[in-house]
Order: sequence, then C-alpha cells, then structure tokens
Amino acid sequence: MAESMKGLKRTMRCAEVTEADLGKTVTLMGWVAKCRNKGGIIFVDLRDRSGIIQVVTESEGADERWGSLKTESTIAVTGKVAKRGGAVNPNLKTGTIEIIPESLRVLSVSQTPPFLVQDGIDTREDLRLKYRYLDLRRPELQKKIMFRSRIVELVRTFLKNEGFLDIETPCLIGSTPEGARDYLVPSRVHPGSFYALPQSPQLFKQLLMCSGFDRYYQIARCFRDEDLRADRQPEFTQIDMELSFVDQEDVLDVNTRLLAEVLNSLIPVYDELGMSAELRDGVAKAAAEVSENGIERMTWQDAMNFYGSDKPDLRFDMKITDVTESVRGCGFAVFTGAIENGGMVRGINAKGQGDMPRKKIDKLTEVAKTYGAKGLAYIQLKSDGSVKSSFSKFMSDEEMQTLIAKMNGEKGDLLLFAADKFRVVCASLGALRLFLGEEMGLIDHNEFRFVWITDFPLLEWSDEENRFMAMHHPFTMPNEDDWAKIDSDPGSVRAEAYDIVLNGCELGGGSIRIHQDDVQEKMLEVLGFTPERAEEQFGFLLRAFKYGVPPHAGLAYGLDRMVMLLSGSDSIREVIAFPKVKDASDLMINAPGPVEDKQLTELSIAVSIAEEEENSGEEE
Repeated sequence: MAESMKGLKRTMRCAEVTEADLGKTVTLMGWVAKCRNKGGIIFVDLRDRSGIIQVVTESEGADERWGSLKTESTIAVTGKVAKRGGAVNPNLKTGTIEIIPESLRVLSVSQTPPFLVQDGIDTREDLRLKYRYLDLRRPELQKKIMFRSRIVELVRTFLKNEGFLDIETPCLIGSTPEGARDYLVPSRVHPGSFYALPQSPQLFKQLLMCSGFDRYYQIARCFRDEDLRADRQPEFTQIDMELSFVDQEDVLDVNTRLLAEVLNSLIPVYDELGMSAELRDGVAKAAAEVSENGIERMTWQDAMNFYGSDKPDLRFDMKITDVTESVRGCGFAVFTGAIENGGMVRGINAKGQGDMPRKKIDKLTEVAKTYGAKGLAYIQLKSDGSVKSSFSKFMSDEEMQTLIAKMNGEKGDLLLFAADKFRVVCASLGALRLFLGEEMGLIDHNEFRFVWITDFPLLEWSDEENRFMAMHHPFTMPNEDDWAKIDSDPGSVRAEAYDIVLNGCELGGGSIRIHQDDVQEKMLEVLGFTPERAEEQFGFLLRAFKYGVPPHAGLAYGLDRMVMLLSGSDSIREVIAFPKVKDASDLMINAPGPVEDKQLTELSIAVSIAEEEENSGEEE
C-alpha cells in the first residue's frame, strides 16, 4: 500500500550524493530501477533524473518490503552514505558509494511496465510513444531533454545580454495564404470564421519593430500542417528574433557570436550529463573554429552548383562538377539532348570506387531516380587500369579523356553523371553525394560544420500555381542591385536572405525585411496579389508601414533541430518531450480524435467524411 511522504524532506537527488557525504544521513526519493536479492543481501538501484545510486540492505531483520519492491515503484529511502562494499561501478557517477538504509517508504506501487525502462531497449517506437511518460524515464532521453533545457537557458542569457526583449506573440491569428497549410481553429462567437495557429511569429515580430522595441526574441511555438519526417513535426519550437536599424552583417555577426557562446558553454554540459565524449570533443573543435574564424559563407548558387543543395554537408568533399561544355556536341544523345533543352550535364567523382560491382551502380541509379533523374551515366576507372563506361561507344577517345580530365578522374575512381534541368541535376546528384558519403564512410558524425548560405533567389516558379512564389516569404527584401529586373526577369532577382546550415541540415534562416511601401506593394503584385487581396490578407501590416517603419531584419532557429544535431540524435522526436508520429497523431493521448456533437453545434460546424481511411498511427 502506498504511503505518504509527510514529515520527510528530500535531501538531494540520487546522483548528487558524493564521497564528500560519507557518513551523512540522507533522504532520497525516486524510482526502483532494479531490485536484486543476492544471498541474503538486497541491492536496489534507485533512479531519478540525476542518475542512479545503489541501496544495500541485509534481508534478515530488514523491512520485508525490501525484497518485494516492484520496478518503477516510487520510494523514499533514509540512510547513511557509505563506501561501496563490493566492486566499484565506473559507469555510474555514484559508483564508489552506496546507501545503507534506515527506513523505507513506498510512495507508489507500479504495475509491470509494458517494456523495460532502460537504455538500449529494442522496443517498437509506437509502443514507447504510447507510454511516453515511461519512455522519458530512460536516462538517455532524460539527458537529451535536460540538454535541451540548457541550450534554451544559454540562448536566453546571451540574447538578454545583447539587449533583446523576450516578448510573446499571439497563438490565435488570421490565416495567411503563403507557406504550408495552416492549422485552423473555429470561433464559437464568430460562426463560420476561423483563427489559424501561427506557422511563425513573422508578422507580429515585424509589428514589434514598428512599435519601437528594436530587439525582440521569443522561444516560440509554431504550427504547420505538412507531411512529417525525421526533422519535422506539426508543432515545433523556434528561437525567434528580430532587430531594427541593422543590415545583414549585423544579423550574421550577432548570430555567429550566439552560436560561439552556446557551443563553448555546452562543452562541460556533455560531461555533466554523462553524454558522449566524442560529441563533446567535436563541439569543442567547432566552438574554437567559430570563435576564432567565424562561420564560412557560401552563396546559394555556389551551394547548388557544388553540392546540389542549399543546405550542403561540408563534413566531406566530393563536389559536383559541371561538364556541360566538355560534352557539348558529343555523340551521346542523353547529354546533348539535355543541353539542347536548356539543361546541363554534371557529375561527381567517387574516389576509390572504380571497381564497384554493377549491382551497386544500379542501386546508385535508383537513388538518383528517386530525385527525378531519368538515370545515371558512369565511367569506371578500374584499379587494373582498364576503363568501363555506359556510354563510351557514343564518344571518341579524345572526348572521353577530356571528360575524365575535367572530373579529375584517376585510376580507381567512379565517375557518375546526370543530365537534365538544373533542379533535377542538383537534387539527384546532391542526394547521391550524401548517399555515397555515408556508404563510403566519409562522414564523421562527431564533427560539426557550420556555413552561412546567402544570396538566395527572391522568387521561385511554381508549376502547380503557374506563378512565382516567394522562396522565403513576401516580406523579404530584394537585393538592391537586382531590383531593376523585377519586371523583366523576376527569377534572377536575389534576396537579402540567409540560412545557417549545420551538417547538411537547415538550422535556421532569416532575411532583411522590406520596409518601403512601394517595394512591398510591388512584391505583392509580382506574387499575384491584387490590391484588394493584399489589403484583406496583410492590411494591418501594410497600414503599419505607413507610420514610420524602421529598417529591420530577423532570423529564426529550429530549436528541435539544434538539440537533435548537438546531442547526436537521429530524429527530433528524441529531443521533444511529447512528439507526434508520422501521421501527426499523438499515440499517448489519442489525438486527434472526434468530439461531442454538442461541441460541434456550439461551433456551427457540421462534419462530413467522404471516405474514411484507416490509420494505424505507427511509424514507418
């Protein structure tokens, strides 16, 4: 039967007990991680968020409940700190000490858990998420959640010292047409009308700049109704900021210093939480690099040209090479046809892979096809000096040698080529580069490489919408040098936008904002907004811009992604306390779910389901 803790006061957490406390009487409270009766001596591993400490008692003459404690029950133990009687456990912070108990209180008795609450368990993720409160007791996950808390604390401290104000913005806002789908919230007092949950605080933080608060930040909750993946959730957290009277250099400077401060301050945290020493060393190396030399910069065009992605992974080389001019006019129709249709031919050199079996090359082809390529052409420069190619019969020996030289091909290399439109070639070779990087063991997963990507296109063409769309959002400042081309060649206009990328993952992004009436009106016109529709959607912001708006800029980090990368996790679900699964459902609370008819009636909503689809809610 459960007992009260009345009259007891916890002295400290389990792993906060040290050899300095030897001989002291302490009161500890936590969960029974393990209970073992070994020939008249009972060993209990007591666990809380700080770690584990061993409690040891003789079964003869002791409280009989010691021998029947169930795992995951909560108990309170009062006893003396003593040197370990047995072997030292080097894997525990408390591995040299133990507690000799004087009293026990069973605060709550646990049923048998549906899985073992310990690290390294081979349990289906859907089961762990259904019982997330048990899963979160595992030390591995607790360390990551505590690690996340420390990052937030460091960010808040830095921004406060830089003069930023922590200001909240609304979560019930109006729906805007750009970006991902909104989550909608019906209004009871305005039948037929809906709020939207914010995809970001974008418009409000710009209004705060109009209000004179010149430096704002917020740890903001954001919501997007889009398909999920390892680094995306329907609700997520941004480290959001906006600054007035600044240019791009100011924003990049303060954020480079922010990242340096966070990285440097995290180094001891890895040891404090018992996390990977290899990760710690990688972060220490990155901290030194960012502190001393800043962060590398790369234009969007160079990122796409050399890495096939606007979020390049710089932990390994294998750059993409443009060979369009080297094969122009050759006899291989796949190459020449792509060029004649306005496309290009590019390739990558997989060093040392020239003897790769045909089956593996076919697998690489399937990877490229997943990203739109029609196929891959290849040249194998085998280790025995022979050359094998999928298209050699269509080209002269001189043309082949010119192409190999352009690719810096050497004996033992595998040269792979894609021919198509710019976007397809970039996507397919960029994905192939990452695949080969993993397959060839070129990526050090304890290394951290940052890069600023700048000079993004202002607009991108949407075949689906048959119009230009804002690559970032409609309030991004166009590059002053390109603005004259907004009517004649809008696709060539660059934006005053920037992303911060870490290890091939977009960590954050932002831009200089438009603050001139005429530029903003023209931007909305190019995006297809009539004056009436612009007023309907953004009238409040456009009106604010008529009353002395300061030049301003901002940036937002994905906090979940930052924690995921710096903690060495494979998914942001590992660093979010209560995440959703692939179909955006919460398996623990069974959300989303139906509501009572009374609630729908109050909201003036009628539900019509054309075709009900069965959803298991399980991860792929």
